Amino acid sequence: MKSFIKCLLRFEGKGTDLHEGILGTVSAYYGCVEAQGRGTLHCHMLIWLEGGLNPNEIKDRILQNEEQSFKECLLQYLEDTISTCIPELPEEDISIPNQTCHPCSTRGVNFQNTTEEDGLETMRKKDIHLLAKKCQTHRHLKTCWKYWRGPPEPKECQFDLDKKNIHLISLTDPITGEITLKCLDGLVNHFNASILEAMRCNMDIKFIGSGPAAKTILYYITDYITKSQLKTHVALAAMETAIHKLEIYDPNDDDCTLRAKKMLQKCAHSMISHQELLAQQVCSYLMDFEDHFTSHEYRGLYWTNFESFVEECNPSPECNQSSIIDDDTVPKISHSHSGDTEGALDEPNEEFEHRPVEGTLDDDGVYVEQLQNDEIRIGSDNFGNLVPKATQVMDYLHRDDKFSNICI
Repeated sequence: MKSFIKCLLRFEGKGTDLHEGILGTVSAYYGCVEAQGRGTLHCHMLIWLEGGLNPNEIKDRILQNEEQSFKECLLQYLEDTISTCIPELPEEDISIPNQTCHPCSTRGVNFQNTTEEDGLETMRKKDIHLLAKKCQTHRHLKTCWKYWRGPPEPKECQFDLDKKNIHLISLTDPITGEITLKCLDGLVNHFNASILEAMRCNMDIKFIGSGPAAKTILYYITDYITKSQLKTHVALAAMETAIHKLEIYDPNDDDCTLRAKKMLQKCAHSMISHQELLAQQVCSYLMDFEDHFTSHEYRGLYWTNFESFVEECNPSPECNQSSIIDDDTVPKISHSHSGDTEGALDEPNEEFEHRPVEGTLDDDGVYVEQLQNDEIRIGSDNFGNLVPKATQVMDYLHRDDKFSNICI
């Protein structure tokens, strides 16, 4: 991955001179390493290009009639960068090292010992053809229909790869601004020919542009980076094991609180000991290989704190359906402010002041619910100096005007 970043992206570090790489001039990147169920290590990476526009700016310029040249240049760049079909096999019959074995098992064409007179360009085209055919062509397996509920629901591949996904030309939607790339083979994962030739492994590349497709990609990325490393079935199996161990009643342990604490402790230990780690992951940790690659330093954002604050200010109907009960026994809340909603909200209510709230820890391990909005805590910096600290939510809400453009 370091070679990929240095040689192909040509990013040599923050603060250094920028160089144009395979995709353009890279200004930032963020990549996470993950292991598949079969143990294959792979990396999900976001790449920002120097001068790149955000999805809203791209949409605005695409929808402007006078920006026709911008649309043409953007589509031309995407077609040059992203391949959506298997390149044709050269007509000239020429031999290359990997034509008798899997193309990923060799280093491909030897650039140093091959010249144009020897047919270097033809050999490279044949090499890329074999690589794309072996690595990028999708074959439907049981995993593709994982979320299919059966008839009458249409049977669609969860990876959105189908023979019918054909687009003869690249175009933009005049209403949503969505970009649709030319695609001559609906069963091919999109790839960059230069990256495929150099890395010699399967890949997928997408452009985060505008419209519903961009929103789908952003949702997938957000869902991916926030998902729990502990799978649900592993956690439930660990808890079941811990509960079975505590089923044998010990008369000496008559304290219910003590037994409850022991159960929680055993559950936690079981979850840790029952983690699924593949051999490739273990080797990667033992060899001290990176599990992520970043161009910048980032501070942790404790999203649950913000989520709890938003939920408190504007409760979600979907998440609180169970609390909506049409029962005369439930006390009704009435306001005597003649429609003055703000006054009603400002007035304290004993019923809600002592309402138990789901505990949310902040970055210092303190429950957010225990802190008042105006409470300041004392912490220490890297040099041991005492500094005032507040929760990230309060820091964000009361940020200075110069940070008003920063939006969570």
